[in-house]
Amino acid sequence: MLAIVLVMLLVLAAAAAVVLYVAYPHRGEELPVVPQLGDAMRKGVDSLPTIGDHEDIRA
Repeated sequence: MLAIVLVMLLVLAAAAAVVLYVAYPHRGEELPVVPQLGDAMRKGVDSLPTIGDHEDIRA
């Protein structure tokens, strides 16, 4: 039972991080309370490989 609760808390934390990223740093705005968290999220996303708009996703 404890494992299920811990996994659910982890899932909720990940979902909250995604919502915060989409709501603020993705649009170029700072997080109102903790701007350092927005900077860290932006650096993490910038370091990941992504598919640009001009790239074809079919191989």
